[in-house]
Amino acid sequence: MEMMTDADVERARRDTPGTTRVAHLNNAGAALPPKAVTDAVVAHLHREAEMGGYEAAAAAADLVDDTYTAIARLIGCDVDEIAVVENATRAWDMAFYGLAFQPGDRILTARAEYASNVIAFLQVAARTGATVEVVDDDEEGQLSVDDLRRRLDDGRGPVRLVAMTHVPTQGGLVNPAEDVGAVTREAGVPYLLDACQSAGQMPLDVDRIGCDMLSATGRKYLRGPRGTGFLYVRREFLEKVEPPFLDLHAATWTAPDRYEIRPDARRFENWETNYAAKIGLGVAVDYALAWGLESIEGRVTGLAERLRGRLADLDGVHVQDQGRQRCGIVTFTVDGVPSEEVQRRLADSGVNVSVSVADYARLDLPQRGLSDVVRASVHYYNVDDELDQMIAALPGPRPATDSRTT
Repeated sequence: MEMMTDADVERARRDTPGTTRVAHLNNAGAALPPKAVTDAVVAHLHREAEMGGYEAAAAAADLVDDTYTAIARLIGCDVDEIAVVENATRAWDMAFYGLAFQPGDRILTARAEYASNVIAFLQVAARTGATVEVVDDDEEGQLSVDDLRRRLDDGRGPVRLVAMTHVPTQGGLVNPAEDVGAVTREAGVPYLLDACQSAGQMPLDVDRIGCDMLSATGRKYLRGPRGTGFLYVRREFLEKVEPPFLDLHAATWTAPDRYEIRPDARRFENWETNYAAKIGLGVAVDYALAWGLESIEGRVTGLAERLRGRLADLDGVHVQDQGRQRCGIVTFTVDGVPSEEVQRRLADSGVNVSVSVADYARLDLPQRGLSDVVRASVHYYNVDDELDQMIAALPGPRPATDSRTT
């Protein structure tokens, strides 16, 4: 793996105008886009203004096609296995709500699962009589592959889906996606992976992971526009997932009383779309691929580990990340100071972070005695000086820190 150099980081910062204005440590919320992405979005908006929306879409058809090609390269699949939709939640929903469940079916998920996903599980369980089971964590806080295997083999009824978030929103752990894929493939059980936080900060290969479906967003570590996301569905699995709603893009009206669903993953899209944002997503993916996902991961995880170390040295500050493998999300609490107040103080000092609350992760945070955590999430364009800036702005006693530039 070729690591990013100081010159690489300087170039990334030159490409990112926002770095001159703020220390942006909220990349797990929405990253700062590179100038190339913003330029691509604005250029298409001008194209629409100058020639009309339909005509602009036709003129930019090659750019739109490039987005599918870039995403296929990003995750190691074919173009016809990709749908580009308006966000990661819609992508995940199109997959999950396209599956058929009946009484007695079991849905297995992780303890760190995101609120939107669990709400969907509960809704479908109430409608169909399916049940939702939470797989135990292992001793390091990630999904226990041993417990997953046990539940798949316990004979208590058919498991119709294993659904897991790769990188939970409320902490820095990376769930063992490939190990889960090996178990689900052996058991012949469908596997839906929420890669909302992992796409763009680490390499993803759907064949190696072994998932049947994968959802992701553009706005986070991919540094794309808000309002973009994508869904992967393995070609052999496509016919097992019927989109929960259709239009004339997803299907063809073949006779007054008949229609045919299109054969590729674009069955999960609809006709109207934000072409400017879709083009911008493709540019963002190409931009990430040009850096190399292994290089990005190395830079991100190195920065995150340095931040965890600095936080751990502070009296009254507690790093809350779990997992054997950890990523660019760093969560912590400060004794006696609510997380929202920590966020406000950092914002006053020009540092962007966010807060994860128990409502986002009710199967995880309350069990650990946490009502909320501060979430700082680094990207490869961040530098050590920004980490120092954050440390200096935290409430409470703190040791002196050395100034570093990269």
